[in-house]
Amino acid sequence: MSASVPIHPQAVTPTFNRAWLTPLELGGLAAIWGASFLFLRIAAPAFGPIPLVALRLVLGSAVLMPFLWRARSAFRPALWPRLALVGVINAAVPFSLFAWAARQAPAGVGAITNSMAVLFTALVAFVFYGERIGGRRAVALLVGFSGVVVLASGKAAGSSVAWAAAAGTTGAFLYGIGANLVRRHLTGLPAAAVAAATLACGAVLLLPFAVATWPTEPIGPRPWLAATALGILCTGLGYAVFYRLIQRIGAARAVVVTYLVPLFAVAWAWLLLGEPLTLTMLVAGTLILGSVALGQPPAAPKAK
Repeated sequence: MSASVPIHPQAVTPTFNRAWLTPLELGGLAAIWGASFLFLRIAAPAFGPIPLVALRLVLGSAVLMPFLWRARSAFRPALWPRLALVGVINAAVPFSLFAWAARQAPAGVGAITNSMAVLFTALVAFVFYGERIGGRRAVALLVGFSGVVVLASGKAAGSSVAWAAAAGTTGAFLYGIGANLVRRHLTGLPAAAVAAATLACGAVLLLPFAVATWPTEPIGPRPWLAATALGILCTGLGYAVFYRLIQRIGAARAVVVTYLVPLFAVAWAWLLLGEPLTLTMLVAGTLILGSVALGQPPAAPKAK
């Protein structure tokens, strides 16, 4: 998700929702977040990683700012250093890593490594917070890491994608850290407002670097359109839809979107950029997505 996935700890599941609405929103969100890797491939070579991510953060936070404004009384001054830290770990740095990877390798590479964020969230909770990981998730992590190794061994257009895979995996690991920080240190706050605040903090902290590295060559309309869509559609509106899903169906079901994002990313890149699905991408994607599915907790039995 080229976007991070901090799960709000107090999400609740209403007793009723229209049967068609949930799959429609899940599919739409997967298509939007899958397209983010397409937009990165188009915009990153023209802007460079840091300027592109700064623009993405500014636009994404602007879309979500009404949520923050509505909940502004809950965001006391002492909270902002934590929000800034999460903005760096959960947005500015991983977004930059995925933007850098997009200049080196096909869109599918970034999307596949991005899906490791779910497993890294469990790993960070185990290592740093002492949460039980269980045998099932331990196996899932091993399978997922083997998928990353397979992916890193591949090539695209004759060039190795190892560094791009490493950058994407590091970004996913930072998402795992960020999700745990949000869960433990930003509880009780509206999730969309937290997203707006952390994105805005990331934008402010990244802007000086973006100005210093802004490209000297003119940027064409196609990269500008891709960067705008990345910020407004994939980041701002994408987060809004995701938190709407969490509030309605719960975090455990909403995270299913993780399985669909790489499929859409590869499909968009194939349709619009002509990027093929390589054998190593297929094998690695199967291993990583299979590990994410394996690592999910079993569904609780329904009351009769």
